[in-house]
Amino acid sequence: MGSKGRGYWEREIEGFVVLVGKGAAENDRLTLDVAEPRDFWLHVAGGMPGSHVVVRNPDDLDELPQAVLRAAAELAAYHSKARNARGKVEVHHCRAGDVRKRRGSPAGQVELRTWESIRVYPRAAAPDGD
Repeated sequence: MGSKGRGYWEREIEGFVVLVGKGAAENDRLTLDVAEPRDFWLHVAGGMPGSHVVVRNPDDLDELPQAVLRAAAELAAYHSKARNARGKVEVHHCRAGDVRKRRGSPAGQVELRTWESIRVYPRAAAPDGD
């Protein structure tokens, strides 16, 4: 899927649309303006710089299928400073509605109200059909 002119690019994973931010300011727009509160949000843990990843949730599912969650987390790890990690990387995930930005905080920096974690190897997931 194309991303020309947008601050994020799109990918499809097992029928789910996944959006990946291209930079700090673009991460803010993706997370705070594009994502719906029911969408799923992912980012590498530990305050390490990286792309915000949003998985669209039009059917308002309570949780993502495990394979989709893992692939989206791998994308979040891959599009971060943890890309070259030798082992697994911790990635936080939550609903986009649980992500907040403090007034005056730097671009791309957010706070999570509640989250869970998954550990994955950084990988660029292949789109459906590859």
